[in-house]
Amino acid sequence: MQQEILPYIVEPRKDTGLYNAKLGIWLFLASEVMLFGALFSSYILLRVGADEGTWPHGWLNIPLGTANTLVLICSSITTVLAWASLKMNRFSAFKMWHAGTLLCALIFLGIKSYEYHDKFTHYSIVLADGKVADGHLVEKSKDFSLENKTGEITIHGAIGASLKDFADLRSHETKHEHAEHKIEAAQIKAMENYGPRHNTYTAIYFTLTGLHALHVVGGAIVIGFLWSFGAKLWKTDPERFTNRIEVSGLFWHFVDLVWIFLFPVLYLL
Repeated sequence: MQQEILPYIVEPRKDTGLYNAKLGIWLFLASEVMLFGALFSSYILLRVGADEGTWPHGWLNIPLGTANTLVLICSSITTVLAWASLKMNRFSAFKMWHAGTLLCALIFLGIKSYEYHDKFTHYSIVLADGKVADGHLVEKSKDFSLENKTGEITIHGAIGASLKDFADLRSHETKHEHAEHKIEAAQIKAMENYGPRHNTYTAIYFTLTGLHALHVVGGAIVIGFLWSFGAKLWKTDPERFTNRIEVSGLFWHFVDLVWIFLFPVLYLL
């Protein structure tokens, strides 16, 4: 019995003008728009509802965010060039450009990992006298214990009168001299790094950028597969393989577009 072949794998449907995979990816991206749209809306509501002077500004590294933006823009260009190379029957050029897209994805994730590490080593320390020490952890003594009040830590940062002193780091009125400060455990009332549970801003920052990073990882896995093992389809069904590159490229463009919104919202505004 002859195996039944699924229709519209390569040729477009008459009702939509799209082949099945392309129709599927557009429907999937529509659901992604709703997902990120809900998160962006939550961010806006949380920000406008915050007390005046408490919403953080200048907590993120703008040069690194700019670099990651340029990296993703370059990756969008390389993925288009990879698809165009296949349309011109230039498989070797496709391999080169698609490798460039994968490299850009890995660079983006590397920079994002560095930014995350920076936040998890950045501490806000409430002292017993009510002042706040804010900075990056330099050293922690072996016997340091916040519960037992033993040992000391060294941070590179500044000491302010309250948490509000560190809310807007871009303000010209906020002037802190950064230096190394040794703080004994007995002087510490509470301490916490700039992880997701630090405050509302870091929670939404890690949620938005973390979800976006997972999309980058997923896209990179697909790109890596199509570049390596999945490329075998080119020999047997080149048009179908080209369509797969186009579909993966549409997803990748969406990932880039989400970052284009994330960068100004989180880093600049």
